Amino acid sequence: MDATRFSPNDIDFSPLTECDYKAIPFFSCGEEKLDKFFLTEMPLCAKYHYLSPYKCTLIQTGEIVALFTLANDVVLLEYEDIIDLLNYKHEYSGIFPRQTSYPAVNIGHLAVRNDLQSKGIGSMIVNFIAATFSNQRVSGCQFITVDALNNQRTLDFYQLKLGFEFLTFSDVGKESRRMYLDIFTQL
Repeated sequence: MDATRFSPNDIDFSPLTECDYKAIPFFSCGEEKLDKFFLTEMPLCAKYHYLSPYKCTLIQTGEIVALFTLANDVVLLEYEDIIDLLNYKHEYSGIFPRQTSYPAVNIGHLAVRNDLQSKGIGSMIVNFIAATFSNQRVSGCQFITVDALNNQRTLDFYQLKLGFEFLTFSDVGKESRRMYLDIFTQL
């Protein structure tokens, strides 16, 4: 497999439009449930604003190399998690104990085309989301959340490569694991 990695200069991040839906049957990340979601469920979820779908395209060719969805979310942290957050050296860390929930954006689905995985595209997507939500002025957003597929490759990507933490351990044996990342640790 070609070891070429991509840079942000190679990829365009933009909302997925209804015109783009015709390309989805030709997109595959190799994970049947994700492929099926983007093909069959995503258009209806987008229509009713349950989520906002995005695409990553190669700037030179316009071909879709990744798909992801975003939705508003909230992080409810246990007392122990709040104590851990107080260890961060942020000027706002004193605010955490007074809050019961924390604003977040959820990556509902993230799929990189099967033949282009492990080339930096997934990391660029998370960095794009962190940069977008740390700089936007529409609403507050402190965390990125994800319900990661509960397989070692996916969990390693989010936890070891990007620094996400598990939100709970009650989902250890489930199909997906709830994880979160402080947006400002990504910048």
